[in-house]
Amino acid sequence: MPIMSLDTTQLDAILANAVATGAAPALAAIVVSPDEVLYSGAVGVEPNTIFRYASCTKALASVAALQLVEQGRISLDDEVAAHLPEFGKVQVLDGFVDGEPILRTPSRAPLVRELLNHTSGAEYFFTNENIKAFHEATGTPAILSGEKASITDVPLGRDPGTMWAYGTSVDWLGLLVEQVSGQGLDEYIAEHIAGPLGMPDVTFHPTDEQAARLMPLYARTPEGGLVEIPFELPPAPEWWAGGHGSYGTAAAYGRFMQALLRGGELDGARILNEDTVELAFTDSLNGVPMPTDGIPTSAPELSNDVPPYPFAEGWGLGFHLTLEDVPNARRAGTGDWAGLFNLYYFIDRSTGVAAMLLTQVLPFFDWPIVETFMQIEATIYAGLTE
Repeated sequence: MPIMSLDTTQLDAILANAVATGAAPALAAIVVSPDEVLYSGAVGVEPNTIFRYASCTKALASVAALQLVEQGRISLDDEVAAHLPEFGKVQVLDGFVDGEPILRTPSRAPLVRELLNHTSGAEYFFTNENIKAFHEATGTPAILSGEKASITDVPLGRDPGTMWAYGTSVDWLGLLVEQVSGQGLDEYIAEHIAGPLGMPDVTFHPTDEQAARLMPLYARTPEGGLVEIPFELPPAPEWWAGGHGSYGTAAAYGRFMQALLRGGELDGARILNEDTVELAFTDSLNGVPMPTDGIPTSAPELSNDVPPYPFAEGWGLGFHLTLEDVPNARRAGTGDWAGLFNLYYFIDRSTGVAAMLLTQVLPFFDWPIVETFMQIEATIYAGLTE
């Protein structure tokens, strides 16, 4: 189903209207096909503005791990602790007695594939009330602190393989990549993903020049307005966060998405084999349930409640999957995800189109921004013919 026409004027108008009406302080968007950039636009920021990718980092770290799988250095069914012994020390939080956490050994050891599809049991404090209470009871640092204890000293929220639950699985995956490859995650992604694909602005530690191009962070006020807030990720973290730590431009992530549309290759550089890309975009949950109530927040300053997804869904290896055609929008098999600061992308390999919307706003799942992305998606698919 090729794209026959794309109304770029309409896309320009969507971005301009979103900024003019206060839906967002500034926006950038990119739309790509396997062979070209179909659209690149920005309002309130420059085309080379740097964004904190937040959880859009997870796809980069997941591809890094899948490269090691291809090389035979790890297997999807390996126990994580076989390569990363410190993960074998993590226990499960079973609740509290008189305010004290009750911890126990997991029912079984988590596997590498469970880090990739968020069934390891590792959960964020802002998506799990018990994990939040653990942080408060113990003083364990929070995930955005840059302290390694924010993942290594936090228990699992549940036994592995029992339910999809969002959290620090890909942060552990990044540590696994470092252990097996012998490189820092920042160096590994630069050498094996960003470098080959021509993404020089993708980094975990912006230079002074890149930092000068970084979009400020804004917060939605109770009255619906937007105010700039002071916020920076730690400039010298104790660990490179595979779950949220990278920065980059709209164009750079567009090249990454384009490579995945092309089966893992772009401009002669191959980052994954075609069968691995196919596996990454195939449901891997094997009957493990996803939550029926969406992702309720336990930290409303960071995230709104994310409602249940209204279509059949699953998880591949690094990507949320839509498992049925969405009317006038993405097709079955589309992979997607988002970033805490209201970045959103999808990669529809069957149609041959991928798109991303980037801004820097808290809390996550800000409805005016989500609605803007939905308008962009509808405009893209209005240009398709059978």
